[in-house]
Amino acid sequence: MESPDLIEPETAEPALPPRRGRAVDLVPTRAPRLVGIGTQLSWVAGLVLALSSFMGWYSGSGEGPTISVIGWHTGVLGKLVFFIGLAIVVLAIARAAGTELPPSLPDSLVVVGLGTLATIFVLIRLISIPDTFADTAGRSIGIWISLVAGLAVILGGLVRAAEEL
Repeated sequence: MESPDLIEPETAEPALPPRRGRAVDLVPTRAPRLVGIGTQLSWVAGLVLALSSFMGWYSGSGEGPTISVIGWHTGVLGKLVFFIGLAIVVLAIARAAGTELPPSLPDSLVVVGLGTLATIFVLIRLISIPDTFADTAGRSIGIWISLVAGLAVILGGLVRAAEEL
């Protein structure tokens, strides 16, 4: 009986290190997940919501120049819309810094609640124009931006809730 050779033949080529830029390396093995879309959507919409309170909510022209009223000057609701948008941005910054709410109060639930509250406040101002601004009866672009931003905050919170599942 012969014993097997334990020595490899010298004709074997050494293993080559992987080269960069090969076509095989460029093909992903699976599709990337869109993690964080809800977080990004909620803080961007919160920022737009906060800034929209400084946009024109009502405008109109009388005998003189065109008059425009920003959301901040529409009363308490305009100011609350700003602070709700600011709270959403602060919540996103705190989460990015590593501070989280207690597990019994998920971030997504807070974002959905704040977005719903802001949307209700904007809808109140959309339906009921304050009496002091009756001469500026037209609704301007800022109130519509506020409404879309409030709805986007709700959507961002719902997407975050779906990501957490």
